[in-house]
Amino acid sequence: MDQSDDPRELERKIEQATRIASRLNDQTTVERLRAWIEDLKQRLQQRREARRTKQAISARAREIWEQHGCPSDRDLEFWLQAESEIRERDRE
Repeated sequence: MDQSDDPRELERKIEQATRIASRLNDQTTVERLRAWIEDLKQRLQQRREARRTKQAISARAREIWEQHGCPSDRDLEFWLQAESEIRERDRE
């Protein structure tokens, strides 16, 4: 994730663009800013969802790892299993 996709940076841009749009009189510029704000909000939502998914996968992978006695050589296997379970759960 580059800095432009950092949730805090996206929030900052949304706030700044909203303040600017509220002070403008040129309707075309205001509409363009509002469209950009909506795009930023969508990107922010996607980043938050991706973060939640990654955290859920990590927590589930740890549970699976612990259930199998904490072996040191199967982390990828457990991660992929957890990822599959979480993605399946999210589809339902």
